Amino acid sequence: MATRATTRSSGYRCSECGWTTVKWVGRCGECQAWGSVSETGGVSLKTTAAGTVARPAVRIGQVDMQRSSARSTGVSEFDRVLGGGLVPGAVVLVAGEPGIGKSTLLLDVAARAARGGQDVLYVSGEESAAQVRGRAERIEAMASSLFIAAETDLATVLGQIQTLQPDLVIVDSVQTIASGDVEGSAGNVAQVREVAASLIQAAKSRGIAILLVGHVTKDGSIAGPRVLEHLVDVVIAFEGERHSRLRLVRAVKNRYGPTDEVGCFDLSDVGIVGLADPSGLFLSNRDDAVTGTCVTVALEGRRPLVAEVQSLIATSKLPSPRRATHGLDSSRVAMIIAVLERRAEAPIGLSDAYVATVGGVRLSEPAADLAVAFAIASSILDRPLPPHAVAFGEVGLAGEIRPVTGIPRRLAEAARLGFRTAFVPQGSLGSGPIPDSMHVVELRDVATAVSTALDPSRR
Repeated sequence: MATRATTRSSGYRCSECGWTTVKWVGRCGECQAWGSVSETGGVSLKTTAAGTVARPAVRIGQVDMQRSSARSTGVSEFDRVLGGGLVPGAVVLVAGEPGIGKSTLLLDVAARAARGGQDVLYVSGEESAAQVRGRAERIEAMASSLFIAAETDLATVLGQIQTLQPDLVIVDSVQTIASGDVEGSAGNVAQVREVAASLIQAAKSRGIAILLVGHVTKDGSIAGPRVLEHLVDVVIAFEGERHSRLRLVRAVKNRYGPTDEVGCFDLSDVGIVGLADPSGLFLSNRDDAVTGTCVTVALEGRRPLVAEVQSLIATSKLPSPRRATHGLDSSRVAMIIAVLERRAEAPIGLSDAYVATVGGVRLSEPAADLAVAFAIASSILDRPLPPHAVAFGEVGLAGEIRPVTGIPRRLAEAARLGFRTAFVPQGSLGSGPIPDSMHVVELRDVATAVSTALDPSRR
């Protein structure tokens, strides 16, 4: 039997993340918070002797791969992010802002799994069982094998798991569950660590997949100790604007699959629906060419999304002209305006500039620079781009158009949606196959790009 020697010494703990140290420091070594380390009155330094081995190590070729096979959740977009589905014994942390749609999505996942023959336990620490049933009826997520428990005590939740022996457990949320063996209220560092550790132990020992709902702080990080993200197997971020129906689900950490996949969902009053082809949400519904608009193809992970950029340049009556953006990085838009004014001699001057995307999509990659430049130049010159045209490329401060990654995937997606002309950086034709229906125009710099794309003869 293992023996343990214990010594006592003064210790210090971070009130933000729970990190411990034997000496005082001004800044936490884990979460980098200042002034959060205080004395705890004593910490045990333990050394453990070797114990009896119950399960000896096996050769790697003898490991049973069936235990790590994923089971589909019934929601294809969620499976895409997870890497094929939920693995038995996996613990997934789904984080997002309040009201973003986490509970609605997971309730839909629970119902689909229950209809597929699994026993599912939905633990609600924020709502009553009647409230959960009301939402389930509204989004048509009723199933006979779906069990609801409104509990906030960790011991009771573990008892429910032991009694029911479910295949899938959903805890909404991990910050509302508390253990009677740990001091403090639910949601503090010690409670979240204890609750997560107990649920993870139950998942691994019983082969149960567990989905944990987590809240985020004002700066967008996951609330609670950072060790929570290290303990779980998968960390999923639920993103979206409150006034938009579009929701993006991406994996921040995934031990069972890639982290560059993105799932798209449409959130409405009747529930949440996966979007296998979300590009139509980000385009205007019109047939005539309009000045100040340009379509681009962005890559969200490995997924190409066609989005539209709109711009309006108007005469300013203010001493300092306005630069308003929506869905784009304001500093990058300001840089593109400066490049157009200096390198392409665009007469922006003291005009107000308004640049936005359609459908609430956010474009953060540099590949959208050329589309932004075209939209601004089109608004200034009052000339539309050629019909059914797309553009993508990074704009440099010297006015050059730099190559971007994923050219074949962007062109294939644009051709699939009916676009026939593509303005791309010079040297892109050798990066991969070009669709037969696509006419590709290579561009070297901003000045040449504006004169070429906005040539009246191309319309």
